[in-house]
Amino acid sequence: MSVSTATTMASSVEQAVDDIKGQFGEISPNLVLFFASSRYDPALISRGMHDAFPGAQVIGCSTAGEIASGRVLKDAIVAMAFDERTVSGVACSVVTDVTSPDSLMGAVREIEEKIGAPLRDLDFRKYVGLILIDGLSGAEEHVMDRLGDLTNVVFIGGSAGDDLKFQSTYVYLNGEAYTNAAVLALLKPVGEFGIIKTQSFRPLGITLVPTKVNEERREVIEFNNMPAAVAYARALGVSVEEAPKRFMHNPVGLVTGDDFFVRSPRKIEGESILFYCMVKEGMDLALLESTDIVADTRKAVEEKVRQLGGASALINFHCILRALELEEIGHNEAYGSIFADIPTIGFSTYGEEYIGHINQTSTMLLFK
Repeated sequence: MSVSTATTMASSVEQAVDDIKGQFGEISPNLVLFFASSRYDPALISRGMHDAFPGAQVIGCSTAGEIASGRVLKDAIVAMAFDERTVSGVACSVVTDVTSPDSLMGAVREIEEKIGAPLRDLDFRKYVGLILIDGLSGAEEHVMDRLGDLTNVVFIGGSAGDDLKFQSTYVYLNGEAYTNAAVLALLKPVGEFGIIKTQSFRPLGITLVPTKVNEERREVIEFNNMPAAVAYARALGVSVEEAPKRFMHNPVGLVTGDDFFVRSPRKIEGESILFYCMVKEGMDLALLESTDIVADTRKAVEEKVRQLGGASALINFHCILRALELEEIGHNEAYGSIFADIPTIGFSTYGEEYIGHINQTSTMLLFK
């Protein structure tokens, strides 16, 4: 056994850790990844998981819902253990202050010292990065942009959640719990791996161009030289008052070739629209319409598994807005069934990381 998964809803941290350890069985992990509901005390769960697996790098974060093989969960902990037959090397560090470029540089240097090579010199076909970041920091774009400048290795991950309380989110590394922080993990898989980015929308043929923005607030003040809320509502043929009801089903997306990167509206403030991720002035944004999350995700996963010739493990960073839509239409069970035959863990995020910071997307790492 080179990968093992575990799921628990035990009420106490001590019971939960014992449960996970028991489910892992005889595996001797060098990496343990876990995603925990915010109902578990951050300091205690990080310390408990670290102490339970002293020979492993132990990383994780708080969530807004969890995913396990075949199931969509709430108030749970899901965990995955890897040994050296799946991941031959792992190096981790923490960005203690995601608003500080120096902190990010320090975290990158720490990993480089551990592996004995600059990240930008590594073969992106042999290495992959994981990033878990405070989902309330508002710093994901800056961290991902800077990380992209420092390495050719792809970093994929998600923004930690807190079960929609929007009070505090946590990332975990080797027994410590951090806020306003990010955990980086550089992995060297033994075999091939693949990355999936899937979202369930189609363009409506309408373009909204941000002509006045406040990037730091993730605020669009004007679309097409009109008040943003007015322009968005007019594009959909609804009133400004009705517009927020359409946010989940009609976000906008930055189109790149045949693909696009979703930018999700959060709320109307005055005549501006605040987004869950940064929108830059002058970018062409396509107005989108939601399609079938279950069918689209199943197709994306099956295609990547076919390309790899099988899958031994999957990590799913799944936007909370997708999770809420699935729950709204009663499709949680159908979504979970996509991953029934693959050892899987994942969580509902406050945003996804892959070539930047995006929303209403699932970013997944698949091991052959």
